[in-house]
Amino acid sequence: MRLDDFDPNINVEDQRGSGGGSGFGGFGGGSGGGGLLFAFLPMIFSRFGVFGVAVVLGIFLFFGGGLQMLGGGGSQVAGSSAPTETRRAGSDTASSCTLDAGSKVACNAFSSADKTWAAIFAKQGKQFDQPKLVFYDGNGQSGCGAAQSAMGPFYCPQDQGVYLDTSFFQELVQKFGASGDFAQDYVIAHEFGHHIQNLLGTSDRVSSLQRRASATDGNRLSVMLELQADCFAGVWAAQNRARMDPDDLAEGMTAAKAIGDDTLQREMQGRVVPDSFTHGTSEQRMTWLKRGIDSGDYRQCDTFAGALN
Repeated sequence: MRLDDFDPNINVEDQRGSGGGSGFGGFGGGSGGGGLLFAFLPMIFSRFGVFGVAVVLGIFLFFGGGLQMLGGGGSQVAGSSAPTETRRAGSDTASSCTLDAGSKVACNAFSSADKTWAAIFAKQGKQFDQPKLVFYDGNGQSGCGAAQSAMGPFYCPQDQGVYLDTSFFQELVQKFGASGDFAQDYVIAHEFGHHIQNLLGTSDRVSSLQRRASATDGNRLSVMLELQADCFAGVWAAQNRARMDPDDLAEGMTAAKAIGDDTLQREMQGRVVPDSFTHGTSEQRMTWLKRGIDSGDYRQCDTFAGALN
């Protein structure tokens, strides 16, 4: 995708080299079974990568304020962690966004999404609040608790931040064969989609329903939320259709397929458990991403089918 260079006025925070956070304080870990689970995360990560960790955390932590990452767990719709002051590495937007190739890709996509959604909101007479893009390496700190590379990219509504360790882009290619710039852009656009859900109040409504729902029904609501974020990513792409290359759609479909719950579970545990899905099947993720691209209208992204009424 042929995106313009990032706008230097985007909100970027860089925690790389700052030491970051420790533990899983605001993330739902700490003691008992959770503490035991987290002790095994490095082993899970070494074998299955960030998507394997995402599957485990998506199943285990969702109702305890757990993160929802791009591939198994995007936004935090549950939990009540107080905003935590984050550390800055002391670099400005320009130097943070040009530190490496992955940073440049992320900033360009984030800047494009920021402009695109600001224009959509303005046209609809809605107020748009700019989120921030936060880089970290290994360990970081968010307003929702600790940030660790094994979580993958995520969005924190408490501080309206999209959190990214750019090493995730390498894993996307090396472990899941999702190569190409559009696959990376999709990562950022999906997390930005969670910010849009936060601004529209959708995340709060889902969280409220989940607090009263069974585990299975809560997971179904999570799937609806994540599929809508995929659709919103497609809407962003459609609004920038003139910048898309011929291979971009195929790259996006490959990435969406690679991070479907069924695909990840089959790879990780050899079987599929539909009731534990939190993001949707590969087919669902591809379908909703394409619906957003085909329609270019966020109002066509109603994955909830009346569930929020």
